[in-house]
Amino acid sequence: MSDLEGFIQQDYLIALAVAVVAAVAITAITALVFRTVGRKTAWARTLVRLVRVPFRLTLMMGAIWLANTLFLQSTSQVGGLVDFIFRALFIVASSWLVSALLYFFEEISAARYRVDVRDNRVARRVRTQLRMLRRIGVVVVVICAIGAVLLSIPGAATLGASLFASAGLLSLVAGLAAQSTLANVFAGVQLAFNNALRVDDVVIVENEWGKIEEITLTYVVVHIWDDRRMVLPSTYFTTNPFQNWTRHNSELLGAVEFDLDWRVDPVGMREELSRIVAQTELWDERVVVLQVTDAVGGFVRVRVLVSAADAPTLFDLRCLVRENLIAWLITHNPDALPVGRMELRREPRTGPSTATGPKPGHPVTAPIGLFSGDENAKARAAEFTSAVPIQNGQADER
Repeated sequence: MSDLEGFIQQDYLIALAVAVVAAVAITAITALVFRTVGRKTAWARTLVRLVRVPFRLTLMMGAIWLANTLFLQSTSQVGGLVDFIFRALFIVASSWLVSALLYFFEEISAARYRVDVRDNRVARRVRTQLRMLRRIGVVVVVICAIGAVLLSIPGAATLGASLFASAGLLSLVAGLAAQSTLANVFAGVQLAFNNALRVDDVVIVENEWGKIEEITLTYVVVHIWDDRRMVLPSTYFTTNPFQNWTRHNSELLGAVEFDLDWRVDPVGMREELSRIVAQTELWDERVVVLQVTDAVGGFVRVRVLVSAADAPTLFDLRCLVRENLIAWLITHNPDALPVGRMELRREPRTGPSTATGPKPGHPVTAPIGLFSGDENAKARAAEFTSAVPIQNGQADER
C-alpha cells in the first residue's frame, strides 16, 4: 500500500511539473505571436500590455489546479484545503483576466473616436458610455468571482440557506443603509446614457467654470479652470440645474462691455474691432458686433459681441479685444474715456437791502396752514382738540 501511495504521489509531482512547464511554454508562444503581430498593428500591442500578466497567472493556476484535481488522491483535510486554494486562485486570476479584456475592448473601441478634433461631441459621448459599461462589467465580474469562491467552500449551501431565510430583514436594512449609494449609482448610469453630460464637457456648476474630467457610478469629477478638482455626487446632475456649454457644439458667443463718455466714436471703434478680430486666429469668423446698448446715467454702454470655437478660446479672445480697444480709446479717442461731471455754482453775496426775512419793526406773518392761519383752519383745529368756540368774546354756554 505504501508503494502504491508513493507511486501516486510521484505521478502527482510529475504531472504538476508537466503542467507548470506546459503553462510557461504556452505563455511564451502566445506572447511571441502577439508581439510579432504587434509590430504592425496597434491593437496587438495594447492586448499584450493589458493582458500579459493576468493571462500568465490564469494559465499557471489553471494548469496546477487541473493537475491537482486529476492526480492528487488524498482524502485528508489537507488535500481538500489545497484543492480549494488553487480553485480560488484560479477564479481570482480568471476574474483579473476578464477585467483586463474589458479594459482592452474599451481602449480599442475608443481609439476609433478621436477627441483631439474640433467637433468631438459624438466621440466624447461614446467614450463616456464605453467607460461606464467597462466599470459596470468589472463590478459584475468581481461579484461573480466572490460568489464562485464562496460557493466552493464546503458547507456553503447550508450557509446560503440560512442567509436566504433572513433575506427579508437583510434586504430592508441594506436598502435603507445604501439608499443614497444606490441613488448615485442609478444617477451615474443615467448620466452615461442620457447624453446630458459627457467627459470633456465644459460646465458651470456651483458658480465654477470647469471641464468634466471623470464620470463614475457614484460621483463626477469637474476639473476647474485653475486646476482644482470639484467632486460632486452623481445625483447632483440629475436633481440640480447646471450649464453645459458643449451640449450640442462647442462654439460660443461672448460679450465685452464698456461704460464710456458720450463723446465716444462708435463708428471708429467698430472699425478697430473688425481690424482686431481679423488679425487673430482666436476668432472663428462667425459673429463680430459692436452696439450701443444703453445711454443713461452720464455714460454710454458699448457692448462688443464676438464668437470663438470653444470656451477657453473665447475667454482669450475677449481679453484680447478688451485690451486692444482700451489702447485704441486712449490713443485715438481719449474724449471717450469715462469722466465724472459735477457743476459748481457761486451764489451772489447778499447785502442789507437784499437780505431776506422780516425787517425790524414789521410784524411776522405766518402762512396759512391746515389748522392755523384763518378762521376755517381754527375751526378744523377745534374739531380735533375739543376747544370751546368763542363767540363775541364770550364762551358759548350750553
